[in-house]
Amino acid sequence: MRRHNDLYSRIHDFENLLLAFRKASRGRRFSSEVLNFGKNLEENLISIQDELITGTYEPRPYRTFTIYEPKERIIHVAPFRDRVIHHAVMNIIEPIWDSLFIYDTYACRKGKGTHSGVNRTTEFLRAAKEKWGKVYCFQGDISKCFPSINHHILMRIIEQKIKCRQTLRLFEKIIFNGGDRSDPDSHNLPIGNLVSQWAANLYLSELDYFVKHSLKVKYYVRYMDDFILLSSDKKQLHTWRLEVEQFLWDNLRMKLNPKSDIYPVNQGVDFLGYRIWSSHRLLRKSSLFRATRRFKALSKLYAQGRVSLQHVRASVMSWLGHCRHANAGAGVERCLRVLSLSRNQMKEGKA
Repeated sequence: MRRHNDLYSRIHDFENLLLAFRKASRGRRFSSEVLNFGKNLEENLISIQDELITGTYEPRPYRTFTIYEPKERIIHVAPFRDRVIHHAVMNIIEPIWDSLFIYDTYACRKGKGTHSGVNRTTEFLRAAKEKWGKVYCFQGDISKCFPSINHHILMRIIEQKIKCRQTLRLFEKIIFNGGDRSDPDSHNLPIGNLVSQWAANLYLSELDYFVKHSLKVKYYVRYMDDFILLSSDKKQLHTWRLEVEQFLWDNLRMKLNPKSDIYPVNQGVDFLGYRIWSSHRLLRKSSLFRATRRFKALSKLYAQGRVSLQHVRASVMSWLGHCRHANAGAGVERCLRVLSLSRNQMKEGKA
């Protein structure tokens, strides 16, 4: 495997840092931290550049908060200055890592995403049904994926493809931020960090190689820590499950979530926000419930003048984009009824 060298000068190149600032600012141009950084943009980027060149850069502590949908998770947000550096790193590293991934892993990557993963799942279900008739699914989920990622194992995986010592030292600083390098069990990759998203995908690409090359599974799709394997033989899936569990623990120090299951696909595959069959797909009931609750709250906030119509419309249109990939007419109508806004208002985007 080719190992890449001479990457560091490209990371701290001023044009790359400027591009990183623009990416880190997307959707947040008017936040106070972005505005403050942008007031002295050239000076701040040169300061970052100098720290990277001299090796004196040190990440600052994360700001943390908890979200509860779709499940409870602790989110770690790096200071804006560090997020610029994360983008600068991934501008250079992303093409290298992306080239390592198998075709059927869909998180983070350009041209992939959840809808591509759903379409591929539908394609596999149709092919498997035509080939075998009776089809079973092993649906796996990694238990506490990001908190379980071992920093030392991750660095060894990164070193398989990157040779540049300065770049590796920078990765160590980012990955071990808040961890202990002397602890062989140092783990926990912060959710909400750009480098974390890509690094987690790289970490689990080891599972992809095992499933495709060792188990030789033809119908396999992974989106971050969720994955499916299809077979005509339920016993085969139980065997694969045991082998996957063993591989995850021995090589990545990870465990399967107990909710991982094996079942016939005629009941639908609940994956990537949809219930998927070979012939059609539906929205998850939990998705409809959350949307109804969110729209009720938005309707109330709009009536109180606390959010704009544009904000409500953007939220609704984003959700409708998700719905367009499923047979969801009646469910969508029920959800939208809770909005105390006329259809004309929603279409026009004005009161």
